[in-house]
Amino acid sequence: MQLSKLFLFLLLAPLSFAQAAEVTNPSTNPAVQLALAAETDLALPATATDLTQPPAPIREALIVAPEYILEDLDQATAATFEATTYPALSALPDEDVWQRIRSGFAMKPLNSRLIKRHEQWYASHPEYVLRMSERANRYLFYIVEEVERRGMPSEIALLPIIESAFNPGANSVASASGIWQFIPSTGKHFGMEQNWWYDGRRDIIGATNGALDYLEKLHKQFGDWELALAAYNWGEGAVARAQAANRRRGKPTGYSHLRMPRETQNYVPKLLAVKNIVSDPARYGLTLHAIPNKPYFAAVTPSKPMDVKIAAELADVSLDEFLALNPGHNRPVILQDQAEVLLLPVDKVTVFRTNLENNDQRLVSWRAYESEKGEAFADIADNFDMTLDQLRKANGLSRYATLSNGQTLLVPAKEEVNESEFTPFNMHATAVQEMSGFRYVVRKGDTISGIARKFGISQRSLIAMNNGRSFLRIGQKFTILPSSIRSASARKSGKARKADKLGNSKQKVISYRR
Repeated sequence: MQLSKLFLFLLLAPLSFAQAAEVTNPSTNPAVQLALAAETDLALPATATDLTQPPAPIREALIVAPEYILEDLDQATAATFEATTYPALSALPDEDVWQRIRSGFAMKPLNSRLIKRHEQWYASHPEYVLRMSERANRYLFYIVEEVERRGMPSEIALLPIIESAFNPGANSVASASGIWQFIPSTGKHFGMEQNWWYDGRRDIIGATNGALDYLEKLHKQFGDWELALAAYNWGEGAVARAQAANRRRGKPTGYSHLRMPRETQNYVPKLLAVKNIVSDPARYGLTLHAIPNKPYFAAVTPSKPMDVKIAAELADVSLDEFLALNPGHNRPVILQDQAEVLLLPVDKVTVFRTNLENNDQRLVSWRAYESEKGEAFADIADNFDMTLDQLRKANGLSRYATLSNGQTLLVPAKEEVNESEFTPFNMHATAVQEMSGFRYVVRKGDTISGIARKFGISQRSLIAMNNGRSFLRIGQKFTILPSSIRSASARKSGKARKADKLGNSKQKVISYRR
């Protein structure tokens, strides 16, 4: 019976599992897409030998602890876990970031049996915990510095563990992105620019500062960190409404007394479980990758546009390492006005500056190409000696799109191109949708004919865009391709112009009668 329950639970695993699969899929991970799009025949230089082992690559499979439902665990498993004895944790040196975090713990204990359940899950996945802590090596010192500077409890520095497992390319089905998992609207509110070239939600410095700004605001609004964290996960409006509902019923309005979705019920307990593990990993049979208490990266300001691949070569780091520190770039070219700074390992900053100063090769190997409407993407790829997959990934094109709607595309430059001649394009707000289309989420009452009518396309075209799917369920996502968006917009614009003409002629008649 217990095995049946376990199988059913795994089959119906909640959002965090689905998110984990999407995060590490090379076809959906923007950082990996960028790496693949930037591939050329030139081999990257070998990375210089470091004194410490480099962090785990961000392409590794990612597992996120499941959101447990409120059911009792198998009693035998629980008893075994309680009876297990662990060696005492040996004291770590003061220069270890984990010890620094332990010294700053300040959140009050929470009486929740969910904490132990998440502890058990992490204890049963030691390899996952080790890989996650290796990825944290790049970012955790900076985050702890910012948390301490603001006087926040150091538990906040552990929040990316449960948000993204420190995967900077993480993308959720709810369109959240980066190690702090900002949705587009909240990211924009906190100053994270998002366009065809760049997504500031994945920027390590910008997203960290935005997340801490938001958490400070929520703490000031709700008065304690448990409610602030619930609001960070669920939304401040949702928490405020739940408190108002409790007040009407004469009930307490603290975190433990609110009626919340299952994910939010697990959010703070999961963080506190991580806190307990960081406090004493040996008690759970776990090992954390040692993180020196010193900066991992430093910032440089690019003065010219350059290829992502060339920037990595100039810094003498692998492409994976460069992308892990600079995951905000969507395209294989870095625009100097879209990257106030580039992050590099501290020992590579001088290398980068020296190589850039002595460089006599072109820095940009891509150029703009004005495609013709109806031109096949496969033909464009052939003309520029690239695969169709590389063309799609370099430009963020939908995998369902086969014909151009007249977009300006980024293609390899066949001739020498002076970097001063490379000017940004596709800077308008709708560039992303024109390239990749967008996903329409099915709502209650939607029909195939209604969705098709809304976007001015035939039902047959809508079904063809979505691999022949003709059934509907609430929450299902339908792909609307770029050409459909443009044609629908044109029809709407035409109707608006016609209405304007009618309005103007009516105005003229009225004026004349006067």
